[in-house]
Amino acid sequence: MIIKIKTELPKDVTFIKVVVDIEKEILSMDCEFHIDCAEELKKSGSKFKDLWGANIYPIEKQIEYTSMINIRPKIGNRSMEIQIDEIKKKVKKIITELLL
Repeated sequence: MIIKIKTELPKDVTFIKVVVDIEKEILSMDCEFHIDCAEELKKSGSKFKDLWGANIYPIEKQIEYTSMINIRPKIGNRSMEIQIDEIKKKVKKIITELLL
């Protein structure tokens, strides 16, 4: 499900996988795997270089910046966690504005 505007999550949701397009400032959520959300965004015109995965714990309002799709050694992100501060800040901003 692609989210472009502020969306209220159901109260009983404890965990959500998301992929954020940091260029378009939209996200896809609730896929089984992060790559599924990334594919959904790519089909709607997003570029893979702009897509970053995260996990949300809505009750705690916490974001975990970890996903297999985040491993990008060519740009300096050598781990599943987003290590580039500028990208992490953009992901947090978009998730917070649209979901939390």
